[in-house]
Amino acid sequence: MSGDRPQTSHSEHSDSQLAPLTPSLQNIIDQKSLQWVFVGGKGGVGKTTTSSSLAVQMAANRESVLLISTDPAHNLSDAFGQKFSKDPTLVQGFTNLYCMEIDPTSSIQEMMQGPDNEAMNSIMKDLAFSIPGVDEAMGFAEVMKLVKSMEYSVIIFDTAPTGHTLRFLSFPTVLEKALGKVSQLSGRFGPMMQQMSGMMGIGGSGEDVFGKLEEMRAVVNEVNKQFQDPDKTTFVCVCISEFLSLYETERLVQELTSGSIDTHNIVVNQLLFPPKDSNCEQCKVRHRMQQKYLEQIFDLYEDFHVTLLPLLTHEVRGVEKLKSFSRLLVEPFQRPE
Repeated sequence: MSGDRPQTSHSEHSDSQLAPLTPSLQNIIDQKSLQWVFVGGKGGVGKTTTSSSLAVQMAANRESVLLISTDPAHNLSDAFGQKFSKDPTLVQGFTNLYCMEIDPTSSIQEMMQGPDNEAMNSIMKDLAFSIPGVDEAMGFAEVMKLVKSMEYSVIIFDTAPTGHTLRFLSFPTVLEKALGKVSQLSGRFGPMMQQMSGMMGIGGSGEDVFGKLEEMRAVVNEVNKQFQDPDKTTFVCVCISEFLSLYETERLVQELTSGSIDTHNIVVNQLLFPPKDSNCEQCKVRHRMQQKYLEQIFDLYEDFHVTLLPLLTHEVRGVEKLKSFSRLLVEPFQRPE
């Protein structure tokens, strides 16, 4: 990386004759085939406000919407001013918008615990979880299994900061590989475990653990295919007009592209537009800095919908403020000349 500019390769196919894309998220709302929408980016750039606002707009256009936070910090409750848990809860003031806050890694112990065959389960768990990353991946699979059993028109994920998000999206691949190895373990060690269980006087075997792992395979395969289908899944990148955020956004876009996950929307938050007669020197300096990186964003992502959101003088908390702010996602903000 050199100078002030992230390196990029995804806009090489752009055509200078093409008209600029609409600077709003209306394209996502209009795409009725979408089932999964991820919203992510660097920490502190306004992901939760953006995902909550998008969910509000989606609720006005879809039969039912589920907004899930997979960020351990869990800010949805603060954003809506209502307590959410790991169970879908109807948002006050809506008839079709639900929220839930989950930690993909927290359900793994609950899932694998069983009242019977504790000694054998322990041995099999040690074998199964000797594969790096499989514990997080299993937590992900359990969440996806839960979510897929629910009936919602579209599910929006308010994700954790970038690094965690990229791991989260790679879990289907990790788990698929892990399950293949576990199947080999089952074939190799299964007879031995059966014999040991008889010798130790323990009823049953570790097959139930392997069975649970194998059960995930169909879910993981289906979810993976859906995540890589641009008709069903897209990722909204959220950033602010600063170097580190732009750098992180480019890394995210490159990773999503290499993982065959569609992304064609970028939201730029917290833009400052001081009045021409303003005497605030700090405002003017920050505005110039933001404009510099904003030009780079338009240059790098000319084949994206780039939505601009202004810095507000108040927090966006509570249903009414979210409804008001959400309109900025679909009504392009006009940059003062």
